[in-house]
Amino acid sequence: MFSKKHSLAHTESYGESPVVVYFPSGTPEHHGNFCPEAYGAICANPEWKRRLGKIHPQARTTLPRAERRWCELDSSASSDALLLNIFCHPDTLSSHAASSMLNLECGAVPEFGFRARVPLSNGHGDRTEVDMRLDSLLVEAKLTETDFQQRAKAVVEGYRDFQTVFERKLLPQSKDCYSGYQLIRNVLAAYATEASFCVLLDARRPDLLEQWYAVMRAVRTSEMRVRCKVLTWQELSSLLSPDLQSFLDEKYGIVPPGTMPSPVSLDNTHE
Repeated sequence: MFSKKHSLAHTESYGESPVVVYFPSGTPEHHGNFCPEAYGAICANPEWKRRLGKIHPQARTTLPRAERRWCELDSSASSDALLLNIFCHPDTLSSHAASSMLNLECGAVPEFGFRARVPLSNGHGDRTEVDMRLDSLLVEAKLTETDFQQRAKAVVEGYRDFQTVFERKLLPQSKDCYSGYQLIRNVLAAYATEASFCVLLDARRPDLLEQWYAVMRAVRTSEMRVRCKVLTWQELSSLLSPDLQSFLDEKYGIVPPGTMPSPVSLDNTHE
């Protein structure tokens, strides 16, 4: 396991499939869940550092007591932590190749937990949280999550632009709910803000990829479809700095396409 190999302070959650969670070292240079270069940049940026304090919602029932409150980004299963590891690293967005892959200018500054306003039919707005905004790009990140959630049809159809953006009958759905709610909502957020939307997911999760395609197929116009994209962590990793590539390989088993992960025991985030 990554945590034991590097002698990192950690514990595990309760249950049949425990998840590793890390203790911060107490120094601004190190946290077991983060690449050192990225963590240093996070601690130096007040907005990014605030994201580290997001409380773990299941800590009371799934984690042992500790001197400090457990935070969501302490977990090895956190897609937000993976997102920060990559996009807070000093070399990532200064790289022309990585920026070009996302259709961005070099030097874009990420905003995490962006509160996008999705207009409702009643004139109000849903202040939904988007994992990351980069200029005019909204990003939803997934790692170990099982799906993109579902929501009652009455709620989804209450968005102002729902029928303009989507062909309702083509969306994945049951009698009472739409599946892929997070995707639907974020596509609507991109439409309302004249932004693009990208899903970042693990290439080892074809089920999530298929869920995204099922939603994207229901987008009515070609103009909006070209603003919707998908990218795997593996594709992105091929353009990252060597130290970050090594970290992602050891900790997550994430390596560039066509490359085999290193023969080490990983955190249980890829299962």
